[in-house]
Amino acid sequence: MLKAAFIVCTALLLVALYKSPSLPDAATIAPQLSDEPRQEAIAPAPFKTDKGGVTYTIEPSHRYEIYGLVVSKYNTDSWWGWAHKAWNDHLNVTDVCVVWGTNALGGGYHDLSFSSGQWTCNVQTSSDAAWQAFDTTKLSNNHLLTDDAHVAKKLKNIRIGDQIHLTGHLANYRHFSGSGFARGTSTVRTDIGNGACETIFVREVNILRSAPSLWRNLTWLAALGMVLAAGLGLVMPHRVRD
Repeated sequence: MLKAAFIVCTALLLVALYKSPSLPDAATIAPQLSDEPRQEAIAPAPFKTDKGGVTYTIEPSHRYEIYGLVVSKYNTDSWWGWAHKAWNDHLNVTDVCVVWGTNALGGGYHDLSFSSGQWTCNVQTSSDAAWQAFDTTKLSNNHLLTDDAHVAKKLKNIRIGDQIHLTGHLANYRHFSGSGFARGTSTVRTDIGNGACETIFVREVNILRSAPSLWRNLTWLAALGMVLAAGLGLVMPHRVRD
């Protein structure tokens, strides 16, 4: 029985990992996601901030606010990432790729595949109809900066499938530690390729609606079942076969 339970839990874990993270049904998309990102040009003085022993200069260019459905995400401290470590960049906590407007409310994201690299968001589909229905001006890859530990924790906890609201500033930033580093920001949604990402110094982050939790909860349940089955198998007496 324990062996069968272990096999069932293993199969359930594999299915749950495949299904999670999952994107929500279009019927559950918050109405705020119909809004275009809002930005307002400003001309404040650059300011400095310290993080991870590095002093950064931040140059805000626009007040910025965006509602979006997270379709892909990259945490910059991921084990396989090297660029941010090489650049000594501790401000860029995470990158989120989001869609809004018709891309979100129409549910077409289910017919597309999204993935994040160290500085990119990639979109793929085998369906010509799905690609033609997709509006590339209603997707953005956002490099999210903060020097606030509370905000950083909330940013890292964002999950694919979350519907989020970010406010802050589009900003360029740089430092002169080690070999030095500088990154700019896009200020339009119509560009693509290198330099098309928005770099946002985040002041506030809110989760409007959380990602579907069924498969995520089943992942933990299946993993717990595997551990219990394996543990009981080790401590329970075994019959000796003749």
